[in-house]
Amino acid sequence: MNSSTPPVAGTAASPAPLAAPAPAAADELRGALDRLLDGLPPKRTAAAVERLITSYRGRTQTHAPVLRDRADAIAYAAYRMPATFEAVTAALEACAARMPAGWAPGSHVDVGGGTGAALWAAAEVWPMSRGAEVIDWAGPALDLGRELAAGAAQPAVRSARWRQQRIGAEPELPAADLITVSYVLGELTGADRDSLTDAAARAGSTVVLIEPGTPEGYLRIRDARDRLVAAGLRVLAPCPHSDRCPIEPGSDWCHFAARVARSALHRQVKGGVLPYEDEKFAYVAATAAPAAAPDNAPRPVARVVRKPQLRKGQVLLDLCTPEGALTRTTVTKRHGDTYRTARDTPWGAAWPPPEGTDVTPR
Repeated sequence: MNSSTPPVAGTAASPAPLAAPAPAAADELRGALDRLLDGLPPKRTAAAVERLITSYRGRTQTHAPVLRDRADAIAYAAYRMPATFEAVTAALEACAARMPAGWAPGSHVDVGGGTGAALWAAAEVWPMSRGAEVIDWAGPALDLGRELAAGAAQPAVRSARWRQQRIGAEPELPAADLITVSYVLGELTGADRDSLTDAAARAGSTVVLIEPGTPEGYLRIRDARDRLVAAGLRVLAPCPHSDRCPIEPGSDWCHFAARVARSALHRQVKGGVLPYEDEKFAYVAATAAPAAAPDNAPRPVARVVRKPQLRKGQVLLDLCTPEGALTRTTVTKRHGDTYRTARDTPWGAAWPPPEGTDVTPR
């Protein structure tokens, strides 16, 4: 709704109309992917997807880029970009919720960004102009990412720089307010993972790392989290503390889920029938910025680290607490409004939610 004061009758000129707000990055990206896939043979794209899945399984990828040509890049964008976008968006939203009120990155570097999912995700969370750069080893992925971004209404997406660079030992990263590394650590050797994490900690004021929500992906995030903390960064999310993770390796793993809407073309490429899927992911967000004054930064609260369990008249919430411990709390109907809030609280949310927070899942 336009809330500007209407012009008075008889004045010489009326105020200029307000510019229409840019569409949400999620809607723009969905439309760009649909246009990209429109007219392409789904079976051929699905075959390329299957080859990529086989290439990614069971080995590291530091010796050569997996995406060899435009067909590979299109298959990757069709198969992975919507899910990567939603997972990174969820991680960045959790990061934003723990930063001081009004904070937004003035610069963003996405390492191993491929076709640009994290670039679009940052624009979804912070829809304003900023300097942004996507770095990747695969030239075809960068070319396709640049093509998808060229017509974006979001200024940070449209004006992003795309740079080809090997992501390996001792990478040189430009300084930035925000550095994202999504679904990259698993493609590197252990030494290269450590080197990239250390480089991100040196270059980024705030660093967000995302991996698949598997036991192996969690262990990679856990190791990287330890390195970020050792470098002097403090953890923002998902952990409400910077102490050691209380989960014993091998006994369980910390991960979350993001709901991904599937278009008809997306369903064809993935061979699915449901209009949605759930992307499981593990992540850590950490910052080198000093803690803000208590009146300008959210107070650390517990995080829901498992899907809430609904029972008759009660909700079971598994929490990681600011004290660095795992605990379970039971909310019953006797708790009134708190019970109703608990029923709607999604996996990964803060508990209790800040006053006025919409807890409806994305």
